[in-house]
Amino acid sequence: MRKVGIGIIGCGVISTAYLKAAQRFPVLDIKALADMRSDAAERQGAAFGLPAMRVDQLLKRDDVEIVVNLTVPLAHTDVSLAVLNAGKHVHSEKPLGIDVAEARKVMELAAERNLRVGCAPDTFLGGGHQTARKLIDDGAIGTPVAGSAFFGCPGHERWHPAPGFYYLRGGGPMLDMGPYYITDLVQLLGPVASVMGSTARPRSERLVTSQPNSGTLIPVEVSTHVAGTLEFESGAVVSITMSFDVPKHRHAPIEIYGDKGSMLVPDPNRFGGEVQVAKTGGEWETVPLTHAHVDGEFRSIGVADMASAILNNRPHRASGALAFHVLEVMEAFQTSASEGRRVKIESRVERPAMLPVGCETGQID
Repeated sequence: MRKVGIGIIGCGVISTAYLKAAQRFPVLDIKALADMRSDAAERQGAAFGLPAMRVDQLLKRDDVEIVVNLTVPLAHTDVSLAVLNAGKHVHSEKPLGIDVAEARKVMELAAERNLRVGCAPDTFLGGGHQTARKLIDDGAIGTPVAGSAFFGCPGHERWHPAPGFYYLRGGGPMLDMGPYYITDLVQLLGPVASVMGSTARPRSERLVTSQPNSGTLIPVEVSTHVAGTLEFESGAVVSITMSFDVPKHRHAPIEIYGDKGSMLVPDPNRFGGEVQVAKTGGEWETVPLTHAHVDGEFRSIGVADMASAILNNRPHRASGALAFHVLEVMEAFQTSASEGRRVKIESRVERPAMLPVGCETGQID
């Protein structure tokens, strides 16, 4: 099998997860790292035995076919555009852009250059979520009618070493955590047709308690509690809450309710987890997982799937089109809250193909 050359731009916290996970996928061949902070690139290069260089140097390498964009959200669009202009495919951390207008620039340039765009999250390709997809497709709960999705925590300033960007434009719980939940819901239920939302920003500043900036106050520019309703093209209606203002809760991450049963879907920020189904009038039963990529961190599987798709001339699953649709949905919550109306979603996307049953860890096709 031919390997596909990969370059990584952005050597912050999340890059470690990508670099470790990439070692699980034989199709990926990491060639080089870059970061606007040369010390960050050099540190990760030393840790993983990879050459560190400037961004412009990486983009000129002939052995790099896909560039993974792991920069902060405010830089996603500019870096992705630079990658595409260099004639390379790009896979970006989420979100695809800080708003739909920015993301559209990326999608239009990719189409013009006949290049691929991929985007996190790729956790929906994990065994827990692919099992849930198969159960729904096989009719285990009948026709999906409704559901709920919930993420709540007290805020990332408790653990992240540099949490300020989570509260600036391009941040907030919906753009940070919403992609995991809404992407999983779209791959389970299909595209979203409309959104109704409410938002809150109870504090204008947050106190950092993590090191090395404990005691620092950071400004809050975005809503930190977002709630509302997703109305799917299929007719299913899902209530959703994404919040950095919840001390503790007992909600399941995702529940799907069908006309013949209900399903508990595992945490969409993880690849594995337990899938449970309860038939009408019955009790919850744990369902054996049917797919691989369950135990551990696989936060490069979307890149591996893109690489395999390039080699096999097929669509990739964690696509720019999927991420663009999810971004439009997320943006619609603030629009709905600000204007007090239901917002129709203009974009449509096909559900990504389910991974084959029986593939071992590290395999895609």
